[in-house]
Amino acid sequence: MKIVTETLSLDELKQMATDTFGDMVKAVIDVDRGLIAVDAELHSDLEALLLEDGSKQKNLWGINFYPEIQGMGFIEFDSMINMRPSQGNRSRGIENEESRRKIIEIVAKRIKR
Repeated sequence: MKIVTETLSLDELKQMATDTFGDMVKAVIDVDRGLIAVDAELHSDLEALLLEDGSKQKNLWGINFYPEIQGMGFIEFDSMINMRPSQGNRSRGIENEESRRKIIEIVAKRIKR
């Protein structure tokens, strides 16, 4: 597990995918701090890593990367940690368009494709 504070190359992401799920890398984004935690079997482990690093739970969202897919299929907005009825998110997806936009911006900054 690691927190990406600078950048991560697409090749590094592909290697992480190969080492774990084959075609996917789980990630958690802190939309407030602009950080990405990657490379774990569970989103909840990445969430815990960011919480220990000072993130607030309300700012953390789980996604999946598919490094071999170009375009919109590269990011999947799906994780159990996203189920937060108290924040108006009642599904595993990320229902708030503004949150999804922020996530896409952070990914574009941190993942060099």
